[in-house]
Amino acid sequence: MPRPVTTPATMRAVSQDTAGSPEVLKVVETDRPEPARGEVLVRVHAAGVNPADWKTRERGVFASGAVPPFTLGFDVSGVVEAVGAGVTIFQPGDEVFGMPRFPHPAGAYAEYVTAPARHFAPRPHGLDHIRAGALPLASLTAWQALVDTARIRPGQRVLIHAAAGGVGHLAVQIAKARGAYVIATASAAKHDLLRTLGADELIDYRTQDVADTVRDVDVVLDSIGGPNWARSLRTLRRGGTLVSILPLDDTFPTRQAEEAGVRAVFMLVEPDRQGLREISALVEEGRLRVLVDTVFPLEQAAQAHRLGETGRTTGKIVLAVTPAPEKQ
Repeated sequence: MPRPVTTPATMRAVSQDTAGSPEVLKVVETDRPEPARGEVLVRVHAAGVNPADWKTRERGVFASGAVPPFTLGFDVSGVVEAVGAGVTIFQPGDEVFGMPRFPHPAGAYAEYVTAPARHFAPRPHGLDHIRAGALPLASLTAWQALVDTARIRPGQRVLIHAAAGGVGHLAVQIAKARGAYVIATASAAKHDLLRTLGADELIDYRTQDVADTVRDVDVVLDSIGGPNWARSLRTLRRGGTLVSILPLDDTFPTRQAEEAGVRAVFMLVEPDRQGLREISALVEEGRLRVLVDTVFPLEQAAQAHRLGETGRTTGKIVLAVTPAPEKQ
C-alpha cells in the first residue's frame, strides 16, 4: 500500500548483534517495516520492559530462532500509522496497546512495529501511553493464569507470589475483581501498598515460610520457581491448582502434585485481543491500575535491563519511545 507522506522510511531501534550483558544493546537507524496483509503499522510511544526481554537478550530464550541482529520488546502502546490490506478493525490515528507476536520477536524497542491487527486492542480511556505500555504482557499473564487457566471463582483463596512485581501486583487486583480472597507474598516494606491494591493477607517471605503459615488455598500463581514450587504445593487444598509462569524443569514436583490430588501446570502467555479488552474494562472501571517503577528513554534500554535484573522493582519498567519526527 502507498506509504503515508508523513511517515519516515527509517526509524530508531534498540538492536543487539550478539547475546550477552546489557551492554550489547545499542540504538541503530534501520528501515521502517511495512504492514503486510492483516497487519497494522504502529508508531510506538511506550514499550514495557519484561523479564522475557532480558532473558532473550542474554540467552535468546524468546528469540524463536531469530539470528542477531534483532530488536527486543513485546509490550506496545502507540498509534496506528497505517493498515495493511484486509484490516477493518483499526484505521490510522487509532490509539492501541498490545503484546504482539509473543513468544516470537515483536521488536517493540523501536519507533515503529508491525503486527497482526488482532494482537492489539484500543488503549484504555484515561490511561496514558506510559502506563498502557506497561500493561499488556504482565496483565495478560495474570489474566490467562487466573481466569482462563485456574478459573478462579468468588470466595476462593488465591495465593500470589512476588505480589509487588510486574505480574504480581496486577494479579492481586484481577483476583480481587473476580471476588477471591487474596494472599500475597512480598517484603514487609511493600505490604501497605499491596493492601491498597486489595490483598487480604500478607506474607513476608523474608521472615515467614509460606508453607508453614498458609493452608487451604484454591489457586497459587507462582513466578519464582525452584524450591518455591514444592512449598506452594503444601499450601493447596485437594483439587486446587498451581499455575507456574516459569518453564518447568526437573525440580518441579509433578509426582507430589499427583499424590496430593492437585493440578500443577505451566502457562505461557499468548496474544489475546479479548483478554486485552477485559483488562481495559477493569482499568476504565477503576478496578485495575498498573504501577510504573521507572521510565527510561529508548537510549537507556541497557540501564532499564540492569534495573530489572535486580528483581527489586515495584511494578513495571517502561521505555519512553520518542516518536520519529514527521516530515513536512
